[in-house]
Amino acid sequence: MTQKPNILIIMVDQLNGKFFPDGPADFLHAPHLKALAARSARFRNNYTSSPLCAPARASFMAGQLPSRTRVYDNAAEYVSSIPTFAHHLRRAGYYTALSGKMHFVGPDQLHGFEDRLTTDIYPADFGWTPDYRKPGERIDWWYHNMGSVTGAGVAEITNQMEYDDEVAFLANQKIYQLSRENDDSDRRPWCLTVSFTHPHDPYVARRKYWDLYEDCEYLMPEIGMLAKQDPHSERILKSCDYASFDITDENVSRSRRAYFANISYLDDKVGELIDTMARTRQLDDTLIFFCSDHGDMLGERGLWFKMNFFEGSARVPLMIAGPGVTPGLHVAPTSNLDVTPTLCDLAGISIDAIMPWTDGISLKGMIDGIERTAPVLMEYAAEASYAPLVGIREGKWKYVHCELDPEQLFDLEADPLELTNLAADPAYAEVLASFRARREARWNMAEFDAAVRESQARRWVVYEALRNGAYFPWDYQPLQKASERYMRNHMNLDNLEESKRYPRGE
Repeated sequence: MTQKPNILIIMVDQLNGKFFPDGPADFLHAPHLKALAARSARFRNNYTSSPLCAPARASFMAGQLPSRTRVYDNAAEYVSSIPTFAHHLRRAGYYTALSGKMHFVGPDQLHGFEDRLTTDIYPADFGWTPDYRKPGERIDWWYHNMGSVTGAGVAEITNQMEYDDEVAFLANQKIYQLSRENDDSDRRPWCLTVSFTHPHDPYVARRKYWDLYEDCEYLMPEIGMLAKQDPHSERILKSCDYASFDITDENVSRSRRAYFANISYLDDKVGELIDTMARTRQLDDTLIFFCSDHGDMLGERGLWFKMNFFEGSARVPLMIAGPGVTPGLHVAPTSNLDVTPTLCDLAGISIDAIMPWTDGISLKGMIDGIERTAPVLMEYAAEASYAPLVGIREGKWKYVHCELDPEQLFDLEADPLELTNLAADPAYAEVLASFRARREARWNMAEFDAAVRESQARRWVVYEALRNGAYFPWDYQPLQKASERYMRNHMNLDNLEESKRYPRGE
């Protein structure tokens, strides 16, 4: 093995962690992910830091909560001075590259990555900024609506398939390129992040994957639309324009079927990446992280997409395989905030140099058999909210607070579907008081709210200004130096073919 392991991070989008109780659920057609799970440390109760793409991904890369990154929503700038795992690894000598989505907002579209192989699928500007000054406003041109559910079905190409096909192709091409340096003793170790947009809605899948789930017994949620929703869920339904759509059982089952089909689509992509790693003799020297930014409610409680702290939205898969990682199931709650310190710890970087820059905890101790007791923290301050929400997951408990709403307290062991809010039950007053005290010590909700409002208001001014006159986009433009590819006359043609071949001389 090389002095430092290579690292392959496979990130997917909106994958509900409830379907990964110990690797992929049995009913999922996911042979490659199941094979990866068999040799992975698997974290059953892993959570996003914020159930929305950009804040979740900014937190994932930095190991910092949104209140620290200031990436509150899908249009909040990720400032270039925040250290990410790409910075930490690159500083330690790693080559860092990204193929696919990371939803960076702002002019810095690298955040420590040396190379980006694709553009992003989502915009990099401030156009998707929510506005707490207008509670209940639907911004129709970009807010979620239920058309993803009523339009679920089959297609052989979509916007998202086109993107993920490109992400996988370029990632595999990069793995081949890296293999050519594999035998060089002085080569840099590498970290390649491959980030797909599936199984994120719209719920549309290729026929070959759709057909796998014709007789699936999980095409309807355990709990459908509730007669009475909590206030935040009511806001989500309003933001998704639920009342304007007639959602049938057929719509629900087709949406879930396409979602499961797209997990199988991703499974093929994962299998291709791992097969390329194996054939280029890099697999044994490489740490593999499989993760998602947030989940999808998929009709549970009548809710879709994310934007809340219920299990379907907030719980996400996490599997880690490779040198120094003992396979096994871990059930103590963990967080995507823990990925950055874990990456660095497993890469042999001094954790003391990382901890000032992260709110997470290295999972290496858990992998090595040390019990973890720290709580998992979550925040949400984006569309469908009128004020920030915060959550704490510890032991069997989940606590949720918003200044506008009654508190929520769930016992996830006794009530895994989160149907019984214990916050008003006198029998749990002591438990509630403990969580409330920790929340008050951790968050000043008035200051949090003021910071979000200021950020939104600033961005509305800037966005409206920049859309007037000449417009210079921040979207990443991937460049290829065609003069350095394949065969050119400034290259030594005698050794070109040999240098591009791996393995050599066989």
